[in-house]
Amino acid sequence: MRKTCIALALAAMLPAAHAAFPDRPITLIVPFPAGGPTDIVGRLAAAKAGEILGQQIVVENRTGASGTIGMTATARAKPDGYTVGLATVSTHGTAPHLFPNLAYDPVKDFTPISNLVTSPNILSVYPQFPAKTLADFVAHVRANPNKDGYANAGAGGVNDLGMIWFLQLIGGKMNSISYRGSAPALTDTVGGVVPVIFDNFPSSLPYLKSNHLRALAITGTQRNPRLPDVPTFAEQGYKDYDVTAWYGVVGPADLPADVRDKLAQAFAQAVRDPATAAKMEETGAFPLGNTPAEFGQQIRTESERWKSVIEKAQVKLQ
Repeated sequence: MRKTCIALALAAMLPAAHAAFPDRPITLIVPFPAGGPTDIVGRLAAAKAGEILGQQIVVENRTGASGTIGMTATARAKPDGYTVGLATVSTHGTAPHLFPNLAYDPVKDFTPISNLVTSPNILSVYPQFPAKTLADFVAHVRANPNKDGYANAGAGGVNDLGMIWFLQLIGGKMNSISYRGSAPALTDTVGGVVPVIFDNFPSSLPYLKSNHLRALAITGTQRNPRLPDVPTFAEQGYKDYDVTAWYGVVGPADLPADVRDKLAQAFAQAVRDPATAAKMEETGAFPLGNTPAEFGQQIRTESERWKSVIEKAQVKLQ
């Protein structure tokens, strides 16, 4: 009788010990401030993915140090799927090669889950700037080294490094004028203080629509439907040049494959949901929702790409 009771007690415990994932809320660490593009994408995706999984996904903003504080917390979390993070090209492409004492490796310390969306960047100029096309711009910069400056949202940021990379490709030299964010950088470009800006598509779009800026080229594999007359860099002869923002979910290393795949399926389905996708596109982000293997390859490619750019430019941040 005693053995039967023990067996029954153990059997009763088994469902709790092997409960299907997820059986409680999940935390999504967003490593940038609330209200920014990373946060908006994270909240939209988390809301729908939570519905699909049947559990709430709570967004937690852990900001600072170009997103690396939040990503460090993600890397150190228990690998059970209940804490994941929203990685970006900054946290996994550039930061590992800018900060010599970074607490994580972008490849070894994470489990790729799904790259949710991409968002292009755009090269624009003050309307009175002499270049009307990208070819004009390249010729002007080559003929006038260090004559002009370009505005960017922060030294060592993706937009600054993206312009550094393009200048490396064309053999040109310009002065980097760094600001604390896109808003002040755009204000000075629109005012003609700095004639050139390489910036995120969503923040630049209103100024382009109102003709306060003139677009020369946009990143990405195809033209953007919201600015169909702006050619891509690839169309204009720079096929290997692509500085595109992306936002993808990662977990700590050694995340179980079944948990990883369930999260990947839910997040991919979430960003492909028509209502969620439409909201994403309003911010200038375009749904992707790829597989863990595809996202892992993207992270490796981005890391190597930016390592080469940063080493050549000898950029280091503390």
